[in-house]
Amino acid sequence: MQIGPFLLANRLFVAPMAGVTDRPFRQLCRQFGAGYAVSEMVTSRRDLWHTLKTSRRADHAGEPGPIAVQIAGVDPEEMADAARYNIDRGAQIIDINMGCPAKKVCKKWAGSALMQNEPLAMQIIDAVVAACDPHRVPVTLKMRTGWSAQCRNAVQLGRLAENAGVAMLTVHGRTREQGYKEEAEYNTIAAVKAAVRIPVVANGDIDSPQKAARVLAATGADALMIGRAAMGRPWLFREIGHFLQTGAELPSPAVAEVHSALLRHLDDHYSLYGEYTGVRNARKHINWYVASLPGGSLLRQRVNAMESAAEQMQAVDAFFAGLQEAQTDLPEPCGIPCGEQALSLAA
Repeated sequence: MQIGPFLLANRLFVAPMAGVTDRPFRQLCRQFGAGYAVSEMVTSRRDLWHTLKTSRRADHAGEPGPIAVQIAGVDPEEMADAARYNIDRGAQIIDINMGCPAKKVCKKWAGSALMQNEPLAMQIIDAVVAACDPHRVPVTLKMRTGWSAQCRNAVQLGRLAENAGVAMLTVHGRTREQGYKEEAEYNTIAAVKAAVRIPVVANGDIDSPQKAARVLAATGADALMIGRAAMGRPWLFREIGHFLQTGAELPSPAVAEVHSALLRHLDDHYSLYGEYTGVRNARKHINWYVASLPGGSLLRQRVNAMESAAEQMQAVDAFFAGLQEAQTDLPEPCGIPCGEQALSLAA
């Protein structure tokens, strides 16, 4: 699959998730078989560009290309400037956020709230495309099926976006009103795919190789974007890729492999954030990895009380060393944390 001049490794993408898909997580997912990853959303507010939070989100050091950055905001001129700002810092693809359902984003009329205001949404798209065009940087759009059941306008907005020069559409199979509740629906994604000529990516509740195959069949999508199901389970991309190619399931990863991956993830995490912030942000990642493992809840309690990187690393190392003595392969997950459940594990 191709976005503008970029030929992607495969059709399995990492979804942008604020507070989750930072550079260490994206790199790990790529190592486990994702063909493309989009950054956490970067604000269009100029007064926040020089904050530590934004500078970390705009840090792509050592990351394999193409570098895709998602931008969020409500002012067309500011969004165009945000596109240029990120291009100057290495972005090769700009993604516009019209899919985030978070209240703090939507109350400012950004994210999926823009689907209620198609004229403003199109002003933003036109401004960003115009800003990116001189640099030959493709623009993509991530959206939901609509704002609500009564305002399900993804097909209309998708057509308008294509005509404005957007190179790819990603559609999450829920309205903003649904948040992450209820099951994702794929009929609207199929309708968007039928209505446009540019690539369409299906997103929402893709949590297993079998589900991935069903979603592709149901939507005709060109690619799949996976978010919450990969939290603490980045090897899901490898499992899905293998199943789509062969029709066969891979065995669960070896405990030793997961042990090594998590230690590598934590080391990269502390390097990006520093010890104080890194230790606190790492808690949720550790908790996602061990949520369904024997003894995971006890480790979670201990990790959440730790204040140093060395303590966390030692605790994780000892936990997986003990697990490896009991069994070679990772146990089958007894439930993948998603939505509000996933967020609660970070507490």
